[in-house]
Amino acid sequence: MTVEGELPGAVLFACNFNRVRSPMAEALMTLIYGDRVFVDSCGLKEGEGIDPFVVAVMDELGADLSQHSGKRFEDLEDGSFDVVVSLTPEAQHRAVEMARGRAVDVEYWPTMDPTLASGSREAVLDVYRRVRDELRAHILRRFGKPSTFGG
Repeated sequence: MTVEGELPGAVLFACNFNRVRSPMAEALMTLIYGDRVFVDSCGLKEGEGIDPFVVAVMDELGADLSQHSGKRFEDLEDGSFDVVVSLTPEAQHRAVEMARGRAVDVEYWPTMDPTLASGSREAVLDVYRRVRDELRAHILRRFGKPSTFGG
């Protein structure tokens, strides 16, 4: 079991299609902690490729998700994660099944679905940014601020 603020060895983020929330969380975790933790993401079902609004809002932080290809739980090469974070209720049920009998922390972070946003392009982008920023804040609260050489 990992302690709040402690960086685990491997984290999995899961949502429904691995095209919006979980790839955002995966990229944020990588931006914040680099290669100090193995991070992956998946979904329950086959998605239609990365959401273009995700590509746009993550590009604002310097993360290129344009080549992200979605994967399902079944497509994961390795199921040994220290922490599995579900971002949707449906993914939470699957994560609990996957973790049964294993030493893994399963956490549920309810995360709004930005694909439900409507309005102008800028209004929709603002909703995606809000979700991105909430995920980033949750990651920092859960895993702690990244340390640098010398503290």
